[in-house]
Amino acid sequence: MSKRVLVETRDLFFRGKIQEIVRASGAEITRAEPCDLAVVELGKADAQDRIRGLVERGVAVLAFGSHLNAEQLRDARTAGARAVPNSEVELALRAQLER
Repeated sequence: MSKRVLVETRDLFFRGKIQEIVRASGAEITRAEPCDLAVVELGKADAQDRIRGLVERGVAVLAFGSHLNAEQLRDARTAGARAVPNSEVELALRAQLER
């Protein structure tokens, strides 16, 4: 059974890259739960609450955002996500999908 990956990003550049990686891995992109992995772009006001909710439901979360927003990255880690700067999201996603 392939993994279901929820992608929540407003950035079309990252959305395209993320979707390409997910498809290449054989996983399925979904727009809603249930899912095995959620990829969440930081920056929205409710991102931390969204991450906490997903983690509480047992969903693995990969959060990404600007390296200039270290506080958002730190908060996402505190909420239970693996949080990486934008420059590392592709590598982190590939690693997460291999698990």
